[in-house]
Amino acid sequence: MGDSMFLLNEKVIYPGYGVATINRLVDRLMLGKKTNFFELKFDSKEMTVLIPEDRLESIGVRKLSTLQELTYMFDQLGKFEKKDIITEHNASTWNKRNKEYQSKLRSGQLIEISSIYKELQLIALDKELSFGERNLFNQIEFLLIEEITAVKKSEATEDVRLKLRHPFETMEKKLASNMMLKKHALPKLEELR
Repeated sequence: MGDSMFLLNEKVIYPGYGVATINRLVDRLMLGKKTNFFELKFDSKEMTVLIPEDRLESIGVRKLSTLQELTYMFDQLGKFEKKDIITEHNASTWNKRNKEYQSKLRSGQLIEISSIYKELQLIALDKELSFGERNLFNQIEFLLIEEITAVKKSEATEDVRLKLRHPFETMEKKLASNMMLKKHALPKLEELR
């Protein structure tokens, strides 16, 4: 396969589409010049694509994440700061956010994709996701689960989904208990007057 950084039968990430296996190297004549193509077969869909060997990097095809990168991603998903909470949710902010999300999605980078997931999860704590947000959330969650299960071959899909959602469920419980404390605290403050 020449000096490519990818190997035959290796699992890779194709940005926005997920995990694929490098099925074979195909030689084709294009514009009178012999060109090498990688044939990628997607693991979760009946789809195969041919990509010129010299375009893999520019398209964003990358190796699967390492266990260390997955650990870092899960750590980041569990860290919450005030700046993470988005309180303005309207059509114009959705359009702006969606452009940013699509750019991150096209990068194919795990940390970029997980940041979209985190932001959508935090928005869902504040309001019901719109149709577009919900579709993007489902796509992002699918891509994350697919990559994580490809790296951690022994983890089941549902276990990964629960692990991804856990920090947000914990946050939701904390927010709910804080609201309950505030509700119970109000009468006591009024009693002091």
